[in-house]
Amino acid sequence: MRNSDKDVDVYLDNNATTPLAPEVLEAMLPLLREDYGNPSSIHRLGRRAQDALSRSRRAVAELIGAGADQIVFTAGGTEADNLAIFGTATAAESGDRKHLIASNIEHHAVLQVLRHLEQDGWEVTIVDVDERGRLEPERLIQALRPDTLLVSIMYANNETGVLQPIHELASAAHDVGAVFHTDAVQACGKIPVDVATLGVDLLSLSAHKFYGPNGVGALYVRDGVACDAMFLGGGQEGARRAGTENLPGIVGLAEACRQVQIRLESESRELTRLRDALQSDVLERIDGTQVNGFGAERTPNTVNFRFESVDGRDLVMALDDAGFAVSTGAACDTGGTGSHVLTGMGLNREAVRGSVRVSLGRYTRERDIGGFSEALVNAVETARTKSNFAKAR
Repeated sequence: MRNSDKDVDVYLDNNATTPLAPEVLEAMLPLLREDYGNPSSIHRLGRRAQDALSRSRRAVAELIGAGADQIVFTAGGTEADNLAIFGTATAAESGDRKHLIASNIEHHAVLQVLRHLEQDGWEVTIVDVDERGRLEPERLIQALRPDTLLVSIMYANNETGVLQPIHELASAAHDVGAVFHTDAVQACGKIPVDVATLGVDLLSLSAHKFYGPNGVGALYVRDGVACDAMFLGGGQEGARRAGTENLPGIVGLAEACRQVQIRLESESRELTRLRDALQSDVLERIDGTQVNGFGAERTPNTVNFRFESVDGRDLVMALDDAGFAVSTGAACDTGGTGSHVLTGMGLNREAVRGSVRVSLGRYTRERDIGGFSEALVNAVETARTKSNFAKAR
């Protein structure tokens, strides 16, 4: 057995966070060393900082087909989601639209905001996805009302990788005059994202999901969309996000965006190949295995396995001992209550408990997949043997 104090040999939890790309680190270092000025200062260091901020804003905007003045930098995807929903609700507080919609598999950064607003008198409708984890446009259409203010549907699910038909969903929301927000945190960097093609009004992204630094993200706000600030005390970010900008992080985010534009097509093709090879091998070699979200379009790097008669947490620990990092689900959901995403897809408690998420990344190699597959076969066999022994006793 491997020494658990050693570093992980193979990292397959890239939906939780990705390693910092060397190119990103190099881009950030000058901002941590000599270019430390405040972008709001008018002296030379401040002007250089402002120039770096402007260039970074253009790079992020280019990744998603937006205008630079439509990008609001935040402390990450959670803040971007909060700003999108709270900001839109606050801006419309005196109006007649008091109805909000989301799906039942959204990130907690969306669902908990909606619960909070519901306590303040807003009406909230949670729409169920189907057994694949996909929200059919007809279900959203049935939930829409003349007083619907905002619809928030994630583009790619963080646990299953399942993609939603965002263009159709946004179009349906616009038919009743509602604003459409998508949490694209798990989509940006993995698949092409273009705000005009999608037809969205608000879009959240986060740097650390595509080889950028932790603690920085962005919210796209379409021109004409009313979205009030959550933080007050300064005019930064178009008066939508007060406070001195995290310039090293923002520059890192921008470089991560540039790298995505260079690598996305070839990277996506290779990750799809590796994921499909792993999926086929595991389904063939381990009886009683299914893929959550199978049959729906998914991000190229993600596969969520479901094993009969196995506790996913035991598998995660056994694989960790063997040198492989995977997870049972969202990194933000550590309360032990089980995945609300898988439950929302109709899985029972045992099926949820037996699920493991594997998320490949830029630095995953074919030998990693082969070694992981062997370790997984052994871990499942051992777990089932122990379970049968415990039952026999």
